[in-house]
Amino acid sequence: MLVDTYGRVATDLRVSLTDRCNLRCTYCMPEEGLKWLAKPDLLTDDEIVRMVRIATSLLGVTEVRFTGGEPLLRPGLTGIVERCAALDPRPRLSLTTNGIGLARTATALRTAGLDRVNVSLDTLRPEVFHRLTRRDRHRDVLSGLAAARDAGLTPVKINTVLMPGLNDDEAPELLAWAIAEGYELRFIEQMPLDAQHGWKRDGMITAADVLRSLRTRFDLTPEDRERRGAAPAERWVVDGGPHRVGVIASVTRPFCAACDRTRLTADGQVRDCLFARDESDLRGALRSGADDQEIAALWRRAMWGKKAGSGLDDPAFLQPDRPMSAIGG
Repeated sequence: MLVDTYGRVATDLRVSLTDRCNLRCTYCMPEEGLKWLAKPDLLTDDEIVRMVRIATSLLGVTEVRFTGGEPLLRPGLTGIVERCAALDPRPRLSLTTNGIGLARTATALRTAGLDRVNVSLDTLRPEVFHRLTRRDRHRDVLSGLAAARDAGLTPVKINTVLMPGLNDDEAPELLAWAIAEGYELRFIEQMPLDAQHGWKRDGMITAADVLRSLRTRFDLTPEDRERRGAAPAERWVVDGGPHRVGVIASVTRPFCAACDRTRLTADGQVRDCLFARDESDLRGALRSGADDQEIAALWRRAMWGKKAGSGLDDPAFLQPDRPMSAIGG
């Protein structure tokens, strides 16, 4: 298993398929974009499937989430999903996406074996969406959400980041809409993973801010803590149920003690934490002829040294060199 010195076991693998994205969200990257990874540096489809097979057959991974960048930009995505769904043991497969392109791919992905999706959507207002993402694709995201729901990629979860002066007043409106549409809404505190390194703790919208806003319209009851397990979101029952809303408080209420995640970047680097400043190269071993057992041993070694926490509560915290788009969510 992928165990660390604190006894945590990683069973959830996040696999980044690309660092490219077709949005330019202000809290993620500059308007002009970034210098993308060169194609030869990216893991091939065969290499990705092999890495997932090693993780599930030798290392105890049971959940695989495909991320990016924007994973729908990966040309071989459907084939990767299909091949991973055919593995034995079969992992549960999900996808984190901005939703652009889901309208045309949701059914094919479901047929290939994808179980569900998380879609990023920060606002219901097209003009605010344009200001946040620097793109006019709001309608495409809404269409993608509906297509995912109709294809059975459920529960469809929506990830929302609230930004001061832009969409910080939308929490109740977003929750009411998500409930009406049959989606599960999760608010995520803005994290220090932007390429510009412009994140500031002062002024960010916290989990407490979100809950305070939601309670102006809804009655929220904390869900049983035992049901949370290693999930990053704290969940609240809305107006007595059955609907729920989640808040991922990575900054103000870290959940590192229960973390069960391991991450593989698009260029084959293992990260033991989203905020890690070090990586372990598996691509080199993969391409130099290492067998599955050797790669598994390297992966175990990479996870063994995982730190107790992300360090976000340390005044000396330094952001990772890589931004979120290059790490994978």
